[in-house]
Amino acid sequence: MNAPLNVASEVLRVRDLRVELAGQVDVLAEVSFSLAAGEIVGLVGESGSGKTTLATALLRHARQGARIVGGQVVVAGQPLLELAGEALRLARGGLVGYVAQDPATALNPALRIGALLRETLLAHLPGLSPGALQQRIAQTLVAVGLPDDEALLRRFPHQLSGGQQQRVMLALAFVLRPKLIVLDEPTTALDVTTQAHVLQTLKQLCRDQGVAALYVTHDLAVVRGLVDRVMVMYAGRLVEVASRDALFRAPAHPYTRALLAAIPDIARRQPLQALPGHAPAPGQRPHGCAFAPRCGQRRAQCSVLEPALLEHQGGHQVACLLPQLAPVAVDSTAIETAFVAAPVAAPVAASAVLLEVQGLDAAYDRQVLFDISLQVREGECLALVGESGSGKTSLARAIAGLGENVQGQLRYAGQPLAFAARQRAARLRHQIQYVFQNPYRALNPRQTVGQTLSTPLAHFFGLRGAQARQRVEAVLERVSLPARVADLYPQGLSGGERQRVAIARALICEPKLLVCDEITSALDVSVQASILALLRRLQGEGLTLLFVTHDLGVVRAIADRVLVLRQGRVVEQGSAGQVLEQPTDTYTRNLVAHSPSLARV
Repeated sequence: MNAPLNVASEVLRVRDLRVELAGQVDVLAEVSFSLAAGEIVGLVGESGSGKTTLATALLRHARQGARIVGGQVVVAGQPLLELAGEALRLARGGLVGYVAQDPATALNPALRIGALLRETLLAHLPGLSPGALQQRIAQTLVAVGLPDDEALLRRFPHQLSGGQQQRVMLALAFVLRPKLIVLDEPTTALDVTTQAHVLQTLKQLCRDQGVAALYVTHDLAVVRGLVDRVMVMYAGRLVEVASRDALFRAPAHPYTRALLAAIPDIARRQPLQALPGHAPAPGQRPHGCAFAPRCGQRRAQCSVLEPALLEHQGGHQVACLLPQLAPVAVDSTAIETAFVAAPVAAPVAASAVLLEVQGLDAAYDRQVLFDISLQVREGECLALVGESGSGKTSLARAIAGLGENVQGQLRYAGQPLAFAARQRAARLRHQIQYVFQNPYRALNPRQTVGQTLSTPLAHFFGLRGAQARQRVEAVLERVSLPARVADLYPQGLSGGERQRVAIARALICEPKLLVCDEITSALDVSVQASILALLRRLQGEGLTLLFVTHDLGVVRAIADRVLVLRQGRVVEQGSAGQVLEQPTDTYTRNLVAHSPSLARV
């Protein structure tokens, strides 16, 4: 159990917090920690580790079917778990602010930005005069880096960029001057420059206003330059708590080391090491150490004794019977762990051009792509990178035959190829496949995995029945999923498993070119590492990849060449090493400089 934070400015104190499902099945147990005014603490862990459950519990909220059954949550001296009714409503927002992951769904699309801010203020401070209200809004907009003008206040959320929407979310949280703010993966879908600006804004706001912040994320690289301390959570319990410098210099828990080893880093090209297995679901937690079944350093006693969170040195706490207290060089070319690494593929040798694009233009209500030309060779991985709105997805969709109002020339295997998929010959349509960003929306929830995978077999190859089932099981094995998954519906799968099914749906069509549109952006780092290892293996088997991403760490891990887009135009292209290590364009240098890295703060 955590020791209290010995500071006079303590804002949050959590003691022995416990959240249960029906039947006394714990989701969180024995969670204790403290936050000081102005302190930013990162909460990291894989999906399913309990991070969001803890974050929402700090607002005295639990998802449907769960209950907060024990412990204390004290914010600025107020016992939050004892509040109810109007007092609780005022505490949510006024005492504890919350910033959700997706501003596009969190912001009311029917209200203008000014109305959202005014409504929030008046709900908590109804006696505020019109002048004071306007002054508070103006001060907050400036603080979060947005213009203080009527043009912005008259806009609807959909008229703002992703970065502006996230800044509005920060404004809605900080406009009430809370004592604590909880941020649940707020920059996951942002490009690297926008993410860097939002994080810097958050850091400045917390320092200037003395607000304590809990930053929930699955990516240790993102919090590397933001937080003061890091808490690592696994299976509903804290397994390591340390200052930022101590944790990155000498991660003591095998789980923390494994998370670090799974993170692709722009500063180096290294084998990514995916964790085997999955975090146990509530009610399936094993005896002893919950991480033992996945740990390469486990001993017999690990399956019997549950380790307590104990302080070892300098406030560094770890829940492990065999903590690794020696420093580890996270900025070197390898991280010492007991997990099996996926090999880094050798550079692609010169081969025939599979895809060629010349003079491509595309438009919607305005022109979004201008005179794009590129080549992709057989067996190569070409990464398309750039900020949000640069045209990456528009270009990828045009190549896959999903774009509209596209002009130019497209050649595939030396032959002209129509821009509309419906105009392409049937023998070619299956050779270019698209994997969408969101696996939760890409799969039909009313079809089993087997039905989803069988449909293209019937459509392209006329295969049904036993033959189709055999092919389905073979492609599931190819993406490291058991045959039984064919009988499951998407809602019975994790995010990583769904993404593997989406890749399998493309692979079963026997493609030669796979277009991947931000397919790892919503995945935790361990699942991302396994997906990237899978793609590298498929590339080794001869598959050609067009990989769309804003994560330059991922580019370093998987790409052979890089094409950089800015406002619909190509500004730089070359080998991955050349572009990332010696960028020539100012825009590319800015992208590289703002990319999170374990090797730099």
